[in-house]
Amino acid sequence: MDKNSIIGLSIIGLLIVGYSIFTQPSKEELAAARHKQDSIAALQVQEKAMDTIQQTAVVPVNATDSSLSIPNDSILAHNEKQQFGDFYEAANGTEQLLTLENTKIKGEISSKGGRIRAIELKDYKSWQGNPVRLFSSDSSVFNLTLSAQNRIINTEALFFQASGSDGNKKSVTMRLPAGDKRYIEYVYTLEDDSYLVDYKINVVGLQDLISQNAGYINLDWKDQLIREEQSLSSEREASTVYYRFAEEDVDFISYTTDEKQSLKTKVKWISFKQHFFNVTLIAENSFDSPVVETFTEKDKDYVKSMSASFALPYERKQIQSYNMRFYAGPNHCQTLKKIDDLNLEKLIPLGWGIFGWVNKYLVIPTFNFLNSFDINYGIIILLLTVLVRIILLPLTYGSFKSQAKMKVLQPEMAEINEKFKDDAMKKQQEVMGLYKKAGVNPLGGCIPGLLQLPILIAMFRFFPASIELRQEPFLWAHDLSTYDSILNLPFTIPFYGAHVSLFTLLMTVSTLIYTRMNMQMSSAMNPQMKWMMYLMPILFLGFFNNYSAGLSYYYFLSNIFGFGQQYLFKAFVNEDAIHRQIQENKKKPVKKSGFQARLEQMAKDRGMQPPKKR
Repeated sequence: MDKNSIIGLSIIGLLIVGYSIFTQPSKEELAAARHKQDSIAALQVQEKAMDTIQQTAVVPVNATDSSLSIPNDSILAHNEKQQFGDFYEAANGTEQLLTLENTKIKGEISSKGGRIRAIELKDYKSWQGNPVRLFSSDSSVFNLTLSAQNRIINTEALFFQASGSDGNKKSVTMRLPAGDKRYIEYVYTLEDDSYLVDYKINVVGLQDLISQNAGYINLDWKDQLIREEQSLSSEREASTVYYRFAEEDVDFISYTTDEKQSLKTKVKWISFKQHFFNVTLIAENSFDSPVVETFTEKDKDYVKSMSASFALPYERKQIQSYNMRFYAGPNHCQTLKKIDDLNLEKLIPLGWGIFGWVNKYLVIPTFNFLNSFDINYGIIILLLTVLVRIILLPLTYGSFKSQAKMKVLQPEMAEINEKFKDDAMKKQQEVMGLYKKAGVNPLGGCIPGLLQLPILIAMFRFFPASIELRQEPFLWAHDLSTYDSILNLPFTIPFYGAHVSLFTLLMTVSTLIYTRMNMQMSSAMNPQMKWMMYLMPILFLGFFNNYSAGLSYYYFLSNIFGFGQQYLFKAFVNEDAIHRQIQENKKKPVKKSGFQARLEQMAKDRGMQPPKKR
């Protein structure tokens, strides 16, 4: 073998080694593969167990040959033992309900499946006046699945025993026996004056019972979110699954689409979030690679169905414990922020980037300050509007003054347009020259408006997400968090709805008037653009008709105060004085820019004539 062959083979070998190292699976991928193999093995075990059960001879009690007659109870016990193995004694029972209760919530724990059967929030009512229920017996699933004795065991089908509960309804223990001091245990502990329930799973003595190839116990959690709000469409649009990665980043499934996601990393918590409430399962450490899903229900009594499934690592210890917590309560910013810096407040969609900062550092502190005076929320929104308008006053005044300058220049701009109507380049140059001589910034009216935009959008996110407005009445609106209706229509208008919101009508009319006032102050505008400016508020009429009455009320008030500011500014802004000032500015020599001065100096140094100034 010559030298070149040896070098070639060596390079190929290095490439193969490098490729194998580069493409080797990560720890998360290996864990997912092991979990998949365990699941396949468990399914094979289940199929084998079902075959065994089907092959079991069940002899009727009334058989002709009395010597073959077998008591019915014995047949049932035999079949149950074939199906459930050492858990067979838990196959039958009577459902018992135990109560967990404090000043915030009331929960029911069912002996069937040992799960939380229902949770009611004492301080909140549904739109129909019933207590808010975040679980119900027929809308939720909480199930452990394990492979044991060549069969699949699902805890949701078995009856637990209440092995202890304290007298003050703060703790409940449910135990699923497997004989010979072996059991699965759920321990629920309710904290005082809190929406948190400590939840602990103890797997005791099952290391020889659980299949040797099973490295995980699967946990499946499903819930149909019960409708709590008047506007079902708005509640569905505000409901989805949230989760927080172990690295503290919070993410969620799209609000608008049904989706299933397999998360390839560890997560700290998973939340089933609806418009104003949520149920969140929080791990002491983390959950490994969960699969989360959400889809929209067709039943009008439910918002969406959500599910989360993940594997709990089983290390075959004598006592294997998994510590978690449930949060079942309102999407209230201050309440969520107090829970161990878990970033649960990010369940409230206050906007991204600068819009979220405006809400977090300006709107929410101001709102909470006004709320501390215990006044009607309609008055709080009024005061908040005044404060926001005062903060924006310098920008609004600057925009008005810039528009006044542009209005004064309109006759001269019209002359330029007529004079150079066939030369677009020359017309643009003359217009810019006019602006420069007059000392007018053509963007002076736009920039202040852009600076106001973050507050405008922040308010758009704040009001619909504020649980403080929920079921708070003002004037004809019985609930500022949803739409107000002065007339229910016997039919549905596409893109509008089956009701008439008065706050939305007032907002739309005032926006049209405000737009017309701004048009009169602005310079000449393309007719098509004018129609677009008038059309947009009408298009928004259909959108806001089903939106928060508090938001429409705020925009209406903002327009009213805008009218007042326009009349106030007219008293201080004299268009004749502005015209005289502009004429004076035009007489002054235009200050050369540094670039132009350097260009002229370079021309002089080279003995060239400087370029003529236009």
